[in-house]
Amino acid sequence: MAVRVDNRLADGAMTPVACATCGAAVEARKSSWEQTSVQWHDDAVRRCLERRASGPGPGPNGASFPGCQALRDSIRAAAVRGEIPVQDGSPLPTHPENPDSTDHDEVTHA
Repeated sequence: MAVRVDNRLADGAMTPVACATCGAAVEARKSSWEQTSVQWHDDAVRRCLERRASGPGPGPNGASFPGCQALRDSIRAAAVRGEIPVQDGSPLPTHPENPDSTDHDEVTHA
């Protein structure tokens, strides 16, 4: 069986970013405005207030941890400031009824 090389990071590496609320430092990559990959480190897991509040569970993200909204907002803000490149190059999406409001990304946990 051939092993397929994982080249997802070839066009854009993970970028360090810290949560503006608790300071949890993770690495993030934005494939698009709607898709974000996050690499959690042990220290970030311990520092994240939302993650701790979700409680321990059998999986790596806890039993019911859907993602940290404060971290999601911090990553989004870093991307808007240009600190995290967005790989697909599309402009920042807005809601037609409120052009000052942007869509929310989905954070996946690697």
